[in-house]
Amino acid sequence: MTMIDVHAHLVPPDVIETLADRGRDFGIDLVETEPGCHCCKFETGMQIRPFFDTLTNADHRLGEMDRQGVDREILSIWTDIFGYDLPADKGSLWHVALNDSMTRLCDTHAERFSWLASGALQDASSAARELERGMKAGAVGAIVAAHVDGKNLGECDLDEYWSACMELNAPVFIHPAQPIAPPRAERFALNQIVAYTNDTTLTVGSLISAGVMDRFPNLEFILSHGGGSVPFLIGRFDRMHRAADGNVTGNIAAQTPSDYLKRFYYDTILHHGPALNYLRDLVGLDRMLLGTDLPFPPGDPDPLNTLRDAGFDAAEIEIIVETNPEALFDFHRGN
Repeated sequence: MTMIDVHAHLVPPDVIETLADRGRDFGIDLVETEPGCHCCKFETGMQIRPFFDTLTNADHRLGEMDRQGVDREILSIWTDIFGYDLPADKGSLWHVALNDSMTRLCDTHAERFSWLASGALQDASSAARELERGMKAGAVGAIVAAHVDGKNLGECDLDEYWSACMELNAPVFIHPAQPIAPPRAERFALNQIVAYTNDTTLTVGSLISAGVMDRFPNLEFILSHGGGSVPFLIGRFDRMHRAADGNVTGNIAAQTPSDYLKRFYYDTILHHGPALNYLRDLVGLDRMLLGTDLPFPPGDPDPLNTLRDAGFDAAEIEIIVETNPEALFDFHRGN
């Protein structure tokens, strides 16, 4: 059995070197917060938490994969540094640099790493072109943050980008990005526990209600963290679809929200056996994918045993960790 992790993050070390050399070209300053520790400060004023060793150390990651029994990771670069609030020209240059770095890293470790291409979604045309370039360079799909400068994906004019994703057969991984913690979520890690998953939940609701799923019927979306709260709030989504006036809410979905659930894929990062079993019963084994969220603290350090402890048998586990990702992604792209 080949175990494939579809949700893991790594920032190639040369990204930091690129920022040191020409960060101003992208509207980003590389700030040294303490000796040897750096972070991004965007010209818009936002300063991101610092880079850390396990986020940038490929050798360490390969060791972690060996420990977990993971054969291949599909890497997403860190969405917090996407800079969707940058001017479009600078944002576009930034994502070219990010994708070039991911290409070099994954070409070096082609037997273990695949990658997802990013783009500057503040300019859908640029993002579409960059996706095409990334796919030609060997990316197996796309990574997007769950909002564009505070706007849900369904509320943004991204049809040109979604068209490119569909035409290029690029599955799209949706991942939260630096949600601003409301005052009540500032303590007890509630921002990481609640706000990040809410980021996904809100944008999925917008993709359904704004008609994106209807306009792009063959577009494949992957949802991080088991889809956030979507699987568990789907009854409320359906009820409001039926009860609320679409002229007031702006909902133009052709079907009830639950009819779209099996249009999405869901990673397994739920940390709770009953929740994983509920997800399987709701959407089916064929919509589930293994994820770890390494190297971040809410990630799953032992994903295989998580599935076993939840009661998944060997045949079910093989479907999640191998059959489904092999069917969804083209791992021979660019070869």
